[in-house]
Amino acid sequence: MTMGEAIRSVLSHYASFDGRATRSEFWWWVLFTIIASLAAGIFDGLAIAPILGRDAFYGPHVLSALLGLALILPGLSVSVRRLHDIDRSGWWILIGLVPLIGNLVLLFWYVQPSQTGRNRFG
Repeated sequence: MTMGEAIRSVLSHYASFDGRATRSEFWWWVLFTIIASLAAGIFDGLAIAPILGRDAFYGPHVLSALLGLALILPGLSVSVRRLHDIDRSGWWILIGLVPLIGNLVLLFWYVQPSQTGRNRFG
């Protein structure tokens, strides 16, 4: 799966928490969100902050905030579908609320290979 295919797949399942997401789909989405966030932050600092009369990289980051709001739901859905791909309930995403250990557990699960064949999620 290419980066473009992964982005199209995630955005076409914008708020769909059922089904499965492959490892490549998930990690291409993560890379896309990192690149988009960096680009929005730079644009905020260099173009929007001077218009608002703020210092370059201090103050409100309007575009970054809007991008974050737009990408939070597809990010959650692809994360839940990735957990489904390794036969874990989507509710396990809440383990990320446990400081440090929870995120390490999620990272470990996200790098696991897909479960072959059908599972209870598809």
